Amino acid sequence: MKRRFIAACAVAAALSAAATGCTAQNEDTPRAAVHESTGTERRLLSEATQQLVKECMARHGFRYWVVHPLTAEESRPVGYVQDDVAWARRHGYGSRISAKAELARKTNPNGAFRKALPRDRGRAYDTALDGGPSAPVLSVEAPGGGTIRKRVGGCVAESEKRLYGDPRAWFAAEKTATNLRPLYGADLMRDRRFATAVKAWSACMTAKGHPYENPSDARRAAIAAGSRQPADTGFAAEREVAVADAVCARETRLRAVGRERESHYVTKLRKRYGYRLDTFHQMRRAALARAQKIVAPRS
Repeated sequence: MKRRFIAACAVAAALSAAATGCTAQNEDTPRAAVHESTGTERRLLSEATQQLVKECMARHGFRYWVVHPLTAEESRPVGYVQDDVAWARRHGYGSRISAKAELARKTNPNGAFRKALPRDRGRAYDTALDGGPSAPVLSVEAPGGGTIRKRVGGCVAESEKRLYGDPRAWFAAEKTATNLRPLYGADLMRDRRFATAVKAWSACMTAKGHPYENPSDARRAAIAAGSRQPADTGFAAEREVAVADAVCARETRLRAVGRERESHYVTKLRKRYGYRLDTFHQMRRAALARAQKIVAPRS
């Protein structure tokens, strides 16, 4: 059976400065029915998690920096359909945002601090942060098959408990809610109404001089082409395609159609996964409320 072992998101935030990078930003199929998080929500949860880890690490005698290199606008996920024309004019498909996040990851003070520690102190740091190699392991069967595992202990476990209440329940709910796509993705892409909307989008793009069959093709091609040109020229080209993409998505209502059809397919799965989907929404709402209280006094 296929197994996936993942690191805790808070650890990624600690060592890579990119809690917003714990989930993919660019998707090959639409995803809106489960929950379409905003950049503000992602940044809030990231900052609250890191603040809790910082307080916990201080009690263990270690320094820890809260880092959030991306703005709320930059943290927003870019899905299969991007119909925000103003955002596209500023950011294209987000290639510069990705570069900014990567630079922040490389220069993260937490990673540099950990690397500079003597071996024994480094092991103590790891144990304090996430429990180290002997930390408890959570596991859940993914809807599409296989087992997802996460080692969680130390300050990461403490922060998750304070933010979400029950780390085990949150892990099971979140991994179920965000891994349903393999069960309906193919059906969605073949869906008559959605396919018709994609064809309309493609015709619109072709009329604007960008003959692509679907948004994924446009995004990949624009970013790849831009990377082969001087920085400013390449970004301008990327942005031109992204703006046309967003305009055509609005004109064809591609996003609205995608959301409605995805909701249709996810609803079919509620008999089996409804409890975990409801748990996901409830725990996430509660975590956002707690995060507001954690972050607000320090803002």
